[in-house]
Amino acid sequence: MSFTGLESVIFGVPDMAEAQRFCRDWGLTETPEAGVFETLDGGRVVLRDAATPGLPAGVDTVREVVWGVPDQAALDALRARLPLDAAGRIRDPNGLPMSFAVTRRRKVVAKPTLPNAPGAENRINQRSPVYTEARPIKLGHLVLFAADFAAMRTFYEDTLGFILSDEYPGHGAFLRCAPRGEHHNVFLLNRPGKPGINHVAFTLTDLHEVIGGGIAMAQKGWKTEIGPGRHPISSAYFWYFHNPLGPPLEYYADDDVCTEDWVPQQFARKPELFAEWAVAGGIDGTSRRQVVAQDNSGRGHA
Repeated sequence: MSFTGLESVIFGVPDMAEAQRFCRDWGLTETPEAGVFETLDGGRVVLRDAATPGLPAGVDTVREVVWGVPDQAALDALRARLPLDAAGRIRDPNGLPMSFAVTRRRKVVAKPTLPNAPGAENRINQRSPVYTEARPIKLGHLVLFAADFAAMRTFYEDTLGFILSDEYPGHGAFLRCAPRGEHHNVFLLNRPGKPGINHVAFTLTDLHEVIGGGIAMAQKGWKTEIGPGRHPISSAYFWYFHNPLGPPLEYYADDDVCTEDWVPQQFARKPELFAEWAVAGGIDGTSRRQVVAQDNSGRGHA
């Protein structure tokens, strides 16, 4: 089974007004449906009051994840194969509810700024842009703390059919939801007995948008968790922010694209393989200079 990616992430939030303000500042489009925000391709962030009756119990503030499939036939086949409950949901070993839907996401063709280099002049008589905000293109991936790492790998690889891209043996697994696609749609991190959401990630156009969008968030008063920086394993540029939705949210761009020919590699879990380089405190929105800080998050960044 090949999935099309993340369709929706549903959050149960304690402060709806602050969560909505963050989503607007994050660059998501507010829809006519209350509490529903969209990426450019139609992926959805759904905000619900944490006390809403009938809202399923989830992990941290993430109450449900919806994965997309290409068509109704694929959805019917998936429903016939998986042990879904009466609401059409299944839970992973962490207890995270997920459901499935025919994708409503639209194809977006981004226009990244091409670099110039000796003998490779891609940008002629044209300056690189300076972004004053970010507009997330799609929901890219989830990173989950696995309470039972082996059980979580079995569920995502064997039950759902996700494909291993790279791994920290015994500690982490980067999984993509289709043979060809982004380096990972789910990253599992071993944290015995403590299930959790590490972060939710949103795809941007390029490094310029990651930097411009991150500075814009700093100008609006939102606090950096870590970033900007670059992941050497997926090649992506990143910037993580604290927020009232719950787990940190990530802007990222320029990750690897994998096909059936990609050969997974094994890496030791160590700080320099989380980040080739990173700014711990972010960039101040006024001075445009580094904020001096230590990363004491304890979330696997160091």
